[in-house]
Amino acid sequence: MLFTEENVRDNLRNREGKRVFYLGKNDRLTSGARDFLSRERIPILPAEQAKPEAWRLLSGGFVVEKPEHMTHLNGDVLVPKTHPRIAFRGAMDTLEAEIILCQLTSNKKTARELEEILAFARMLLRCDVLNESVPAGKLCGLTAEELRSHSHRPQDFYGQPHFMPSAADGPVIARLNRCRCAAREAELRAVAAFSDADGNPTRTDLLQAMNRLSSMLYILMIRCKKTAAE
Repeated sequence: MLFTEENVRDNLRNREGKRVFYLGKNDRLTSGARDFLSRERIPILPAEQAKPEAWRLLSGGFVVEKPEHMTHLNGDVLVPKTHPRIAFRGAMDTLEAEIILCQLTSNKKTARELEEILAFARMLLRCDVLNESVPAGKLCGLTAEELRSHSHRPQDFYGQPHFMPSAADGPVIARLNRCRCAAREAELRAVAAFSDADGNPTRTDLLQAMNRLSSMLYILMIRCKKTAAE
């Protein structure tokens, strides 16, 4: 396989707290992918090193074979598939699928914005798996504070008040609403996964980013509703 920079980003792994990339014997890297790994100082390791001699458990023990009821948390750590962070990752998978379906019924402008939202969702998943901080930045041209203001007061920014979606709004808004619901479900999974025993958040960066994501999807609904009314 020929790995592009995008492929490499999607296949980074965590080994002893550091990002690594495993390259198969017959696989190759594009120049852009190799430059990215060099720039980020991410080592390239043989694919056969990807499987550890033993898997660590959160209880402190280890197993030499991966049980079917367990999966990777990160690196060589295994957890039951019922672990809250695994449930969060599953919800993110569902969200990504909903966004892709939504793109199929959207106009070019909305589809481009959904592509940015999809990339944002995948970046958040990567930040969880690799234990990285969520980088600061805008989503579809809006800061976190702007997203909050626009989603709370759409009448002020778009001339379109809050509304309850219905079948009369058409397939585009219906799909966007499914995406928004999936984002909210993933956000609730994130709260469950990234809170301590007292309910205090352990990943405020990721939780805020999840809230931004659902807000942006709602803003797209508002924009589409406004456009349909014109």
